[in-house]
Amino acid sequence: MRIMPSDDLTNFLRRWPFEPGCANARITELDDGRRVLQVRLELGALQFELDGRPDGNPSLLDSARDVQVPGTLDRDVCRQLREEAIQRSHRAQALVVVGEWSSAIDDATVTLELLDLCRDRGVDARDREALEPFRGSLIAMRARAGAEASMESGAADAAMAALDAGLAELRAALGSRAEGSNEAVLLAGMRDTLVPRLPSSQRVDLQERLRAALSAENYELAAILRDELRQMPDA
Repeated sequence: MRIMPSDDLTNFLRRWPFEPGCANARITELDDGRRVLQVRLELGALQFELDGRPDGNPSLLDSARDVQVPGTLDRDVCRQLREEAIQRSHRAQALVVVGEWSSAIDDATVTLELLDLCRDRGVDARDREALEPFRGSLIAMRARAGAEASMESGAADAAMAALDAGLAELRAALGSRAEGSNEAVLLAGMRDTLVPRLPSSQRVDLQERLRAALSAENYELAAILRDELRQMPDA
């Protein structure tokens, strides 16, 4: 085995020790002025570019978007799209840890688009199905980031709307598997903590949204809104 010369990472890792149970992620500026996202692991560290593909390599996303015909993305293209989707998913999780909600939402949204491209346009069935197990967690992550951003600005009603939309999207994407899933439990738990904080005038808004959901036959959203109305204080 040939041993390649390399820089020793020991000093870097000693300056930033891994702390179990803590948020081991940070955004830092490098010597060249570039800002990157770093994640400390127990045995090392990861570094993500903040723009474009996380590893800094060219992305096939734009060219894949131009392919409109189902079943026309070959296996090599799907592999590269999968790699980018996984990288973006990891970066989105780290962005949530550091509270960069808007960037986390953007990454989750692009990752879901990458999943859609593979699912809808991949030639091979394995390429179409490989990333689907991650869809629920990405939907929940995006909804959570949207709710957290709204709560930070004091907009409890907007946070509730983000959670409602996430739960409805989960049910549409996962069907019966959404009920009782970890993702649905997470979003429902966040929603339950928000309900008592809504102003009393929010009841009228919820009732109007419930009527609109029923009129549009969006029964998943209607069920969520009914739950929220039941939890609101009467006063």
